[in-house]
Amino acid sequence: MTIKEIQEEIVDEFSMFDDWMQRYEYMIDLGKSLPLIDEQYKTDDNIIKGCQSKVWVHADLEGDTLTFTADSDAIITKGIIAILIRVYSGQHPKDILEADTSFIDEIGLKEHLSPTRANGLVSMIKQIKMYAIAYQTQLK
Repeated sequence: MTIKEIQEEIVDEFSMFDDWMQRYEYMIDLGKSLPLIDEQYKTDDNIIKGCQSKVWVHADLEGDTLTFTADSDAIITKGIIAILIRVYSGQHPKDILEADTSFIDEIGLKEHLSPTRANGLVSMIKQIKMYAIAYQTQLK
């Protein structure tokens, strides 16, 4: 499934809920299904800088696609990173770098987050794209 298809699927899922309390509950559920980072990767090097909560993200290159695992100590933040992992894990670094993030605006996520969580969201996307840049250079 392409990044765009996954993003459209997420937009459809979020449109099924009437209010943001239901959407937050859904994000919390998504966080519970997050592929957790191996404890050995919960290091300072893998912490997303700019997040108020602790968020660890690890990337592995498998073939020519990236697989991401992550964890957070906050339930909403864990749901946010779960959404991003769902979108970008299993994708080619080039596709990750070319993907836009308009689906985040479409589901209204950014406007319903506190400023610190919104900054954290931007930092998470930035870190995922940094992993994509690093692994893209390895594939060349």
